[in-house]
Amino acid sequence: MVARALAAVVAVMAATAVVRTALGARYIVGAPIGSWDLQTNYIQWASNIEFNVGDQLVFNYSRVAHNVLEVSKADYDSCNIFRPIATFQTGSDTVQLAAVGSRYFVCGVSGHCVAGMKVAVQVQAADWPDTHTTTQCRSFRRGRQRVRCSAATSVGVESLMGVTMGSIAVALMALY
Repeated sequence: MVARALAAVVAVMAATAVVRTALGARYIVGAPIGSWDLQTNYIQWASNIEFNVGDQLVFNYSRVAHNVLEVSKADYDSCNIFRPIATFQTGSDTVQLAAVGSRYFVCGVSGHCVAGMKVAVQVQAADWPDTHTTTQCRSFRRGRQRVRCSAATSVGVESLMGVTMGSIAVALMALY
């Protein structure tokens, strides 16, 4: 029974993770006016966006002319292209923003970073899980007037999936 309960919890958590990832925003770097190029002001572009865990950055560019390197803050600041954390060069690269913190990207073509082809994004925790508590009360008579209330708490995406934390608890208790 414990194994079944554990399997149910793991399944709910996996489904929640999949839905949360699907709900993340997808940002085309430089859009709507530019792309990953030498003309776009990336400081201005990134300043207008609130990046959250689960979002994605999409770098679209000519792979003959550019690439994308993820670098440390120090390498971003100095435009050092010789110690990348990751290298992207397909011309249409998607980067998952999976954790809170700062991420730094530069073009690895000589002179492009110095010319301003670099972007820093600050990733924050997503607004979910939003916790919503709904209280329902009903009155009934058995001898004297009584009121019975129950509260159900749903958490962010779980509420979109039609699953409340109370439902999960009841299902797990039924497995015991």
